[in-house]
Order: sequence, then structure tokens, then C-alpha cells
Amino acid sequence: MSTTTPSPAGGADTAPEAARIHNIGYRNYSGRRLGRAYVRRSLYVQSLRGAFGLGRSAKSKVMPMLLFAVMCVPALIMVAVAVTIKSDELPLEYTQYAGALSMVIALFLAAQAPQTVSRDLRFRTVPLYFSRPIERVDYVVAKYGAMASAMFLLTGLPLVVLYIGALLAKMDFLDQTKEFGQGLVSVAVLSVLYAGIGLVLAATTPRRGFGVAAIIGMLVISFGAVTSVQAIAEANGSGHMVKWVGLFSPFSLIDGFQTAFLGATSGYPGGEGPGAAVGVVYLLVVLALIAGSYAALMRRYAKAGL
Repeated sequence: MSTTTPSPAGGADTAPEAARIHNIGYRNYSGRRLGRAYVRRSLYVQSLRGAFGLGRSAKSKVMPMLLFAVMCVPALIMVAVAVTIKSDELPLEYTQYAGALSMVIALFLAAQAPQTVSRDLRFRTVPLYFSRPIERVDYVVAKYGAMASAMFLLTGLPLVVLYIGALLAKMDFLDQTKEFGQGLVSVAVLSVLYAGIGLVLAATTPRRGFGVAAIIGMLVISFGAVTSVQAIAEANGSGHMVKWVGLFSPFSLIDGFQTAFLGATSGYPGGEGPGAAVGVVYLLVVLALIAGSYAALMRRYAKAGL
């Protein structure tokens, strides 16, 4: 390449400059390429940590850690009482614990599900994720798995506290282990179901506040409506309708599922939950909601330019 430079006298110097090649140090990457699995795992870990405010500001840690403490404190109190008085059984069944603190679970889901997905939508970082060797199935699986894991930690660790306390109080090992396992199955199903519902509602809007309101409204309104209708049906002698009405709220749906398959005590009016036959319907509805939530998330992220 040749150039001309102006002469001191204002004319043009037609002598070509010498061409130069500068080595600026660019090199081909020769390391190991980690691929989609590594990206998916990293996104999962980052989202799970974010659900509890880890790796974020101190302000972001207050709500999830406070709710986590509220979930665990009643279990610690029950354990202390059981050990002190040498009780033969816990004051609350493992399968009933999550239901007793259902509002705390709802608040955690409403606070953290929007944080998991709404920020990516609001700040348009989804295209940045998809510019890497990652597909939308990886993104959805990582986010769904992280939220479900966070819910399971929130609901499962108090059961671990109860189980350890029961063993310290020298309660029957086999009975406690069986009931503890049933409680873990119950909260595992609850975690996957709630995580899917929460993420679908949160992903509909980039506004975190709208996502929080939508999740709280759906959980609280549906539970209030179902409970009211069940109470009216029981009072009017239509107890057979109580179990069918329970299909229309996530709270009552989990209650009916664990009553039918895990031997839990029902929280329905009259204390009579669905049997095995109706329980199959509950199970199918739970599976349909989980699959539907996953499909809705896949459809939501069909466009990389969100």
C-alpha cells in the first residue's frame, strides 16, 4: 500500500512509504472447547445462586434468606420441644409441613421466579446467551432446573431438620425414615410444579413487579376460591365434590396428590381427600401442568431476539 504525504512546501511528496506488518499477537484458540453441557451447567448454577441472592448485592439476599429462615425456624422449635419432652411423635407430619407454610413458599416463588427470568427479558440478554453454543432447550432446562432446585432446598431442608430431631428424640427409626421419604417425595413434586407455574407467569413480562403480582394473585386467589367452594360443598352435604374441586389450585392439588399416594392426612374440609382412583386424575393433572409449563417456556423463548 502506498500513500502520499504533503511536502513542507505545501506540495505532495510522491515517494511511497515503506509498507509495514505489525504482529499484534492474535492466536488461534487451542484449548478445550467446553460446549453446551458446560454452558447449561454454568447457567443452572448461576440461576440457583441468584435465587438465594448469592453473588448479588446484600439487598438482594434479604428476602430469600429471610423466607428461608422462616421456613426452618418452626422445624427447629418443633425439634426442641420434641427432644425436651421426649415425645413419641412430631407435632406435625412431614407431608403437612409445606402446607402449613404455604404462604411462605408462595412469597419465595413470587419473589425469585421473576428474578430468574424477567431480568434477562428486561435487559435483553437472551440473545447474548443464544449467541453462544447453546439452544433454547438448554436455557429452559437450566432455568427450570434451578428454580425447582431452589424450591426443593426451601421446602426440603426443614424436613431434614425434623428428621434429625426425631432421631435425637429416639423416635422409631423405620417409621420416621418412611415418613421422611414420603415428605421428600411430596415437596419434590411441589417444587417442580410450582417452579414451572412461577416461571411461565414470570416470563410473560419483563417487568419484575408484574411477575410478582401475577404469581401471588394466581396462587392466593385460586387457593381461596377452591377452599371456599370446598367448604360450601361440605356444608351442603356434597362432600363428594370436595375432591374434584381440589384440582383447580396448586395448593390443593399437592394436598390431594400426597393424600392419595403418600398416605398423608388431608387438609380438605371434612378431612377426606381423594382415594387411589381419583388420585390418578390428580397425578395426571400434575404431570400435565409440569409438561405444559415446560412447553410454554419453550414457546416463549422460540425467538432469540426477545
